[in-house]
Amino acid sequence: MFVDIALQNLASPPVLFFVLGAAASMARSDLAVPDQVARLLSLYLMMSIGYRGGLEIAHHGVSLTLAGALAVGVTLSFAMPFLAERLLRLLTRLGPIDRAAVAGHYGSISAVTLAAVLTVTSQIGLPAEGFMVAVAAAMETPAILACLLLAGTGGAGGRKLLREVFLNGSVVVLIGALAVGAMANPRAAATVKPFLVDLFPGFLCLFLLEMGLIAGRGVRDSWRSLTPGLLGFALAMPLLGATLGGGLALPLGLSAGGTAVLMTLAASASYIAVPAALRIALPQANLGLALTMAIGVTFPFNLLLGIPLYLGIAGGLR
Repeated sequence: MFVDIALQNLASPPVLFFVLGAAASMARSDLAVPDQVARLLSLYLMMSIGYRGGLEIAHHGVSLTLAGALAVGVTLSFAMPFLAERLLRLLTRLGPIDRAAVAGHYGSISAVTLAAVLTVTSQIGLPAEGFMVAVAAAMETPAILACLLLAGTGGAGGRKLLREVFLNGSVVVLIGALAVGAMANPRAAATVKPFLVDLFPGFLCLFLLEMGLIAGRGVRDSWRSLTPGLLGFALAMPLLGATLGGGLALPLGLSAGGTAVLMTLAASASYIAVPAALRIALPQANLGLALTMAIGVTFPFNLLLGIPLYLGIAGGLR
């Protein structure tokens, strides 16, 4: 099952566009996506994901499974930075602040990785529960709070951080669109379906092209900073997170698709919300290193190999 899913995933247009972007960047092509276009694409993806999740919640209603999944997601997001920090102690020579910063990235989630796994689960006929979008939104922030504890940061900087976290654009639009989808009149919702639902695959392809350009540039320019320990961490951490996510998904009664999404969320690493927040709370941290690991190593691993692996395991668990 893993081989079939992996081959299907590798041949999908979103993944191929990511590879195209990475290859173009490594070859020093002048191909580029304007910053404002990239911001618009990110906004659209978060809006579409949240809106579709809200429609699913409206259709199926609120349940104990949703409450349990939210509790598991928050627990994972808060606990994983502490595991990540211990692993970084063993594998690297990073200082305490940089360890905390990297750990925070790996406790939070990647919304683009969420978009990718939702696309794959839909394509192979294993759709996930719509409320998994709410779980993803809940997993954005606890890791940042854990990062603060690891770094020993508080006071005014901590208050600014909390404001940055809870008013972060991606969090606001994801949760807001979820609420809109849950409250929308079904007839009115049908009028925006061509934009918010049908166009999603094409916008995802364009966004992943831009992600490929960024990942390729990060690896090309910063590969010397990726010691064997850091590289090993960036590959081991998603496997550890997926294992924890899969184990905690079992008692929740999630579908195979929902289990795969939770595993993927736990395996992903933030490169949008967390860097924006830590620029305020930990300005002395080497955020460039954390970003290179998250978007240059962990994101491609999840996109190319991790998601098929998690789907194969989730199918076996169910």
